[in-house]
Amino acid sequence: MAREICHIYGVTLSVEAMHAFANILEPQKVLRGHKLVNEGDVCNHMFYVERGMVLQYYKKNNVTVTEHISHEGDMVICIESFFLREPSKIVASMIEPGVVYGIPHDALDGLAHHSYEICKLIFKFYQRSLIISQKKADVLRFETAKERYIRTMRENPEIIRRAPLHNVASFLQMTPETLSRVRAQVTEEGIKV
Repeated sequence: MAREICHIYGVTLSVEAMHAFANILEPQKVLRGHKLVNEGDVCNHMFYVERGMVLQYYKKNNVTVTEHISHEGDMVICIESFFLREPSKIVASMIEPGVVYGIPHDALDGLAHHSYEICKLIFKFYQRSLIISQKKADVLRFETAKERYIRTMRENPEIIRRAPLHNVASFLQMTPETLSRVRAQVTEEGIKV
């Protein structure tokens, strides 16, 4: 699994660094509803999703707001909590059963102190996470509801296919009614991925 993660993130590690990284990975078979991170807990791991789908959300005025939806090949991290070692405001919960690999903060930090190669890998993890966050912020600022839906259909169709519709609507920052209307427009116009 360490080799697969490095390949996805475009990093080549020496045999020694690869073994060190592989040794800290913590495989977990998880059921639907299992919380990888609870609100109020410190995020002690980032999680690589081998199989399944993970919902990251928070509560605002007793409403669940979807922050992110991850699936196979994605890394799940409650980044502020992971970096600052503070309680998380975000919950990371499985919306499908699956397999994730926990990457513990302290063990990863320890490896980084001794390996420039591991530092490059960590940089790639953080870089991708920041780019995803920036892209989402730009999409929400500059695109219409219909454009956001079409972009997600094209760039991340698994979210549209597999995630519950109310979470997709929240993720795209629209009401379920708006999502239904947009989906009907897209279908009527015959827009394909």
